[in-house]
Amino acid sequence: MSKKPPVPAENQSPYPIEEPPHDHAPENETVAVVREMAAARQRRSGGPNARQLGIGAAVGIGSAAIVAGLLYWRGNRKDGK
Repeated sequence: MSKKPPVPAENQSPYPIEEPPHDHAPENETVAVVREMAAARQRRSGGPNARQLGIGAAVGIGSAAIVAGLLYWRGNRKDGK
């Protein structure tokens, strides 16, 4: 006994309820590009390397020095202080 009530033939949908099985292509252009992109993403997800950390530290120190120089700059004072 099924849980679905009987449906008369004239009320049944002309469209299939379940999708028919597909013929999966072994490899095509799109699949190759997607796999290449996934491999590239995996290579990049390793985190920053030593060179990137060094450049980031240099930029941070340099910007801090510039900000400190601008904050403590007294300008051209005429009173000599």
